[in-house]
Amino acid sequence: QVQLVESGGGLVPTGGSLRLSCAASGRTFSTKAAGWFRQVPGKEREFVAAINWTGGTTSYADSVKGRFTISRDNTKNTVYLQMNSLKPEDTAVYYCASSNFIDIKIEAQGYRYWGQGTQVTVSS
Repeated sequence: QVQLVESGGGLVPTGGSLRLSCAASGRTFSTKAAGWFRQVPGKEREFVAAINWTGGTTSYADSVKGRFTISRDNTKNTVYLQMNSLKPEDTAVYYCASSNFIDIKIEAQGYRYWGQGTQVTVSS
């Protein structure tokens, strides 16, 4: 069993930065891929970024490439999402997820455990 708790969301102006953290409990977290997804009301949850179990491979949605960076510290059982140059369209609830697999998955179905989400709001 893996439990995930996100933190670091908030309200920022356009062009600002935020760093989301996802703290995990459970011994298998550090041996599986992890990802960040986001969702706005009325729309499906969408892939943002993912990282494999070692942290050596990452993948990003085109909409965030070059602005967001995913990383992990397996000694702390934590995954991060550094978000720079934020835009109003980045406003969403951001969810951390832990995969069943060691390699990156960009589909939500590839993830077994989910956090409760943290709100990110970018003002225009």
